[in-house]
Amino acid sequence: MTLPEKHQYFLQTSVVRGKVIKIAYFHKQGLEVFLEKLRIQGWLDLFMNTQGGCSIPKFAEFYAHCVVTNVVVTSTIGGHKLRFDAADLGEMLGVLADGFTVYVREDKTMLGEQRLLKLTQRLAQDLIITRSRSVRKGEMLPLHRLLFWFVIKNVIPRGQGCNLADPMDMCLTDLLDWGEKINLPAIMIYYIARIANTSKDHDMRYGFLLTSVFE
Repeated sequence: MTLPEKHQYFLQTSVVRGKVIKIAYFHKQGLEVFLEKLRIQGWLDLFMNTQGGCSIPKFAEFYAHCVVTNVVVTSTIGGHKLRFDAADLGEMLGVLADGFTVYVREDKTMLGEQRLLKLTQRLAQDLIITRSRSVRKGEMLPLHRLLFWFVIKNVIPRGQGCNLADPMDMCLTDLLDWGEKINLPAIMIYYIARIANTSKDHDMRYGFLLTSVFE
């Protein structure tokens, strides 16, 4: 099959995002609290799976045909139709599809100005701040930096802006810290929709997680 030009480009050049959590390392560094945050979400087994891989051809084909409508993903891989919603995706990944589902990039007002201000004050460690803003990684506590790293590598993965947490990053980091449930499958689908429904160039995301779905 012939992939659209931009998908051929990313097949050759993009890094498929996703980080396996190496438990021994975090125990050695005394960072069991980070592992506990993932355990509370029900994600620890998912992200410690070192046996997973990424099928690049299947992954590229998935995005070449991907359509997201009403939080339902459809695509075709090797002539086989693929269709899943958040509940289906959660079942395939072995995680619950419940909890926080708001996904915003452009319209941050959906999170609420008061909440954004509190997030800014909390993560920047400065209660005097009077207006919400993005927070630099260097302003955060070590645990918040680690949770922020996890968010931008696995939950809403990206390759740029790794030193600056925007409101969406801050919200997810804060939820992880407090142990409030995040609907990972739903967030993934919203992010996949953003990639599939834009004319802008994006790296392909979730290779580590989606390959298990393709299998």
